[in-house]
Amino acid sequence: MEVANRLHSVEEYYFSKKLKEVNFLKSQGKPIINLGIGSPDLQPPGKVITAIANSFESVSAHKYQSYQGLPELREAIAAFYKTHFQVNVSAVTEVLPLMGSKEGIMHISMAFLNQGDAVLIPNPGYPTYTSVTKLLQAEPIFYNLDAENNWCPNIEELEKQDLSKVKIMWLNYPHMPTGAKATKTIFKTLIAFAKKHDILLVNDNPYSFILNKEPLSILSIEGAKEMCLELNSLSKTFNMAGWRVGMLLGNHKLLNAVLKVKSNMDSGMFYGIQKGAVEALNSSKMWFVSLNNVYEKRRKLVWQLATKLNCSFDEDASGLFVWAKLPPFFKSEEFIDKLLKENSIFITPGTVFGSQGEGYVRFSLCATIAELEEAIARV
Repeated sequence: MEVANRLHSVEEYYFSKKLKEVNFLKSQGKPIINLGIGSPDLQPPGKVITAIANSFESVSAHKYQSYQGLPELREAIAAFYKTHFQVNVSAVTEVLPLMGSKEGIMHISMAFLNQGDAVLIPNPGYPTYTSVTKLLQAEPIFYNLDAENNWCPNIEELEKQDLSKVKIMWLNYPHMPTGAKATKTIFKTLIAFAKKHDILLVNDNPYSFILNKEPLSILSIEGAKEMCLELNSLSKTFNMAGWRVGMLLGNHKLLNAVLKVKSNMDSGMFYGIQKGAVEALNSSKMWFVSLNNVYEKRRKLVWQLATKLNCSFDEDASGLFVWAKLPPFFKSEEFIDKLLKENSIFITPGTVFGSQGEGYVRFSLCATIAELEEAIARV
């Protein structure tokens, strides 16, 4: 049986392939320290676990759920955005819970892209933006980000391109993998650019609360709802990556288009997961303080490790990773393979995120103090 032509446009996800190699080495007795994956190893808030356990008593627990999620979940999302981002959204019409924001990338793309449309994608950036675009037979147009411009889009360069077919522009701030943060001024400029060219601007925003003192939503900018959607997630903020809880926010017309796709793809999020998500979103600010205290200690050790490897990095960056520049003449994939072979430490090559990632590597903070100290000792 021949596979669909669209599958020839994408490759297996890098981490899916590389982790097979890492797991094989582990099976051979290699003491691999994995600093490549951003999968939080800490526990969710205790009340979240209690909420999902208690949910099993409900008569509704095991039934199909609403495609739009529980009203109390949408209300908790709206309240969360009001409290932490100073953004007002209607829980009834401007909030759509998702089973992870990765689902949202596909659903948004399916709702708005036709074959032959073009999509502006950051380089470096999250690989899923590209793979989803190709799967839908649209054309990825990469816009380069670099350290000199603090990994933010260069509008002058964008204006020089043919934008006539561009339908969507993906943003991701705080940026993964670099940890760069956008400003209100940058968002205002991007919104004006999107309006001028009739482009849907989508900000993917799951890292706002990790080592970042000033969380910012693009929806806080005047006029944003006309042209913008924002994705968010509980994966990193509340250590719930495996729970698959995300959200999409924006004006009701745009959300209704996405809902048409979503309602044909799933049958609603499990009731208990939603009840746990409500509790997570209602967490006090002390949750973020305690979470970041752990990541702050880990990041200092990762900085030590990066320094011992003769890498440089930006101490003002935020997020769950350290993006580090390699010494001159090193290639990213050669460097990480050498480190894996000689020191049994796995980190991510910058090239996973695009050509602009050449000469960089990414370290994850999702490892214990003991593991990080061991990694430093090995180097």
